[in-house]
Amino acid sequence: MERRGRLAGKVALITGVAKQDGIGFATAQVFVDEEVAGLAVVDIADAVHACPARLGAHCTSHTADLTSAADVQRVVDEALAAHGRIDVLVNNAGMVVFGQDEDFAAFQDLSERQWDFGIAINLKSQFLVTRAVVPQMIARGYGRIVNVSSATGPVVANPQESVYCAAKAGVLGMTRGLALDVAGHGITANAVGPGWVATGSQAEGEDVGGANTPLKRSARPDEIGRLICFLASDDASYITGQLVVIDGGNTIQEYKGPSELYY
Repeated sequence: MERRGRLAGKVALITGVAKQDGIGFATAQVFVDEEVAGLAVVDIADAVHACPARLGAHCTSHTADLTSAADVQRVVDEALAAHGRIDVLVNNAGMVVFGQDEDFAAFQDLSERQWDFGIAINLKSQFLVTRAVVPQMIARGYGRIVNVSSATGPVVANPQESVYCAAKAGVLGMTRGLALDVAGHGITANAVGPGWVATGSQAEGEDVGGANTPLKRSARPDEIGRLICFLASDDASYITGQLVVIDGGNTIQEYKGPSELYY
């Protein structure tokens, strides 16, 4: 018997897809490889409109400011009009706005503006998109929600990233509460916690962190995408409310220095 893809017949919406060297686009490509029937990709940047040419005719592209409730509702309505339903939601957008650098600051130097922006882009955006998508999942009695959190925040922390840590820990808390609220409607909600990932936005020096994991490298974006795909598929039908860390074993090792000095 010919193998069918894990997402055959499913319709998915993925946010944060404009960067074609990032987790969002890699996830979208994995979904296409796994025979997703319909795909809506969303980003704040117009570059997202280049994605359908690479992902296929069953892909539609949409722009929105995901920190705006009105923008989010509009883009979800567009996706529903184009595809009829949304079976799978992947909340990937966050960290930085396309074309901008991450704003690092020690906690004692954070402004209220920096705090509000970090929470909005990393946590509020996921709340707004999920809130807009969930009602039609409940109405149909089926859904898979995968939120991109991080190892940073729920498990570990980095200096000058207090806002990011708080927001990504908040994503996990939201995911767990959401999982309980929708479990009776045939919907699962899980979070993934990437460590160092070799995306185009990987900051200078982060590749050194990846090189000092037990696997001695950063993750490829498609490796994160394949985990997301598993959680979005019916193979994960009895998994909900969980954080799955994907960090090459980094958080389980006590020694974090150069590997040649210890291993």
